[in-house]
Amino acid sequence: MHSIYLLKDLAAISGCSTHTLKFYLRMGLIKEIGRTKVTNVRYFDDSSHERLKQIRRMRRQKLTLKQIQAQLDHAEDTR
Repeated sequence: MHSIYLLKDLAAISGCSTHTLKFYLRMGLIKEIGRTKVTNVRYFDDSSHERLKQIRRMRRQKLTLKQIQAQLDHAEDTR
């Protein structure tokens, strides 16, 4: 079963701030799965949470955000 998260919920379970998540969204490191039409609230799912885990692991390994983006893009290209 997949979980659906609001931005603040994803921040709470991932250990990232909402500011960081919005920055990652702008950079294209994470993607929302949708938005509500009326309030424009972003939604995320378990794949977003897993991707954040990957990003945090790579940050702990001292990779730059550009390096992380390149690795994530490469992983998507090889799927």
